[in-house]
Amino acid sequence: MFAQKLAQIASISTRSFATSNHVSIHFNVFNYSTKLLFYEIKRNAKVAVLGASGGIGQPMALLLKNNPLITELSLYDIAHTPGVAADLSHINSKARVTGYMGDAQLKDALKNCDVVVIPAGVPRKPGMTRDDLFNTNASIVQNLVDACALTCPKALIAIISNPVNSTVPIASEVYKKRGVYDPNRIFGVTTLDVVRANTFVAEAKALDPTTVNVPVIGGHAGITIIPLLSRTSPSVNFSADEVDRLSKRIQDAGTEVVKAKAGAGSATLSMAYAGARFANSLLEGLSGKKNVVECAYVKSDVTESAYFATPLVLGKNGLEKNHGLGQLSDYEQKAVKAALPELKASIKKGEEFVNKK
Repeated sequence: MFAQKLAQIASISTRSFATSNHVSIHFNVFNYSTKLLFYEIKRNAKVAVLGASGGIGQPMALLLKNNPLITELSLYDIAHTPGVAADLSHINSKARVTGYMGDAQLKDALKNCDVVVIPAGVPRKPGMTRDDLFNTNASIVQNLVDACALTCPKALIAIISNPVNSTVPIASEVYKKRGVYDPNRIFGVTTLDVVRANTFVAEAKALDPTTVNVPVIGGHAGITIIPLLSRTSPSVNFSADEVDRLSKRIQDAGTEVVKAKAGAGSATLSMAYAGARFANSLLEGLSGKKNVVECAYVKSDVTESAYFATPLVLGKNGLEKNHGLGQLSDYEQKAVKAALPELKASIKKGEEFVNKK
């Protein structure tokens, strides 16, 4: 159900972003207020952001602060979170913001959480692949998800920390060791690949990007990112050259940003947007909204790979239904086949990291 009316929006400098489920958040730059079009809220939620002081965490926390489904926003990092929380707490929106810092406060940050979003870790620099981040970020994710398994085992976990193809298996193995594993509650956030695909297709075909939806399957690194351009909505035609060029740009888009920032960071703002969108979709599912669909990287049996991103229906218990691969073009079938060896190797690397002792 949707609210009966949209609050009046000031006429100057208004911008918006829309989720896949057409929930629009409008930021009025003139008076710093937020006007929202949203459906009837059926529950209040506590959301934690682990890594909230970083380049992704801060802008994502800002977006989440304005989400009407959130009543408590818990921010955690190893430094600076009290300041970030104090800053956000001055915004006149519903969510109450609390900041936690350091290992001693991690469990307090996670108590009674419904959703935990994890962007913690080091960013990519020029010349680095996502896999180069493994040694540092693997330990960070292992420690954070272990605290989640102990403190809020029923929370939905959204992992942004790269390499996602390995960090999601790490999370699963940690939960298995703690005896609380539920594959329907652990997600690798691949939403940025969808957001980029939507944007690049809209640019190529002169469409409104808020109306475009391109499913993206596979994983979240290089050739494992497989945009299903044949299933673009609204339906558009692509030449073979366009398919190849767009697919490769979507796969390499993260590197495009890393190079453009020239050593100053990776894709933080667009990732914050994508992370907030995915968190919103998880919350919509928890609230009881029907047919909430997002692509995400999850435990899967749709291919030979034990984890694989596909369109998913989200609900009150996390993953409700996996839509699987669906119909693929010849190009897309070849892309899936090419991605499987890399996915399997990344998954094995993550599982062995947890089980090495």
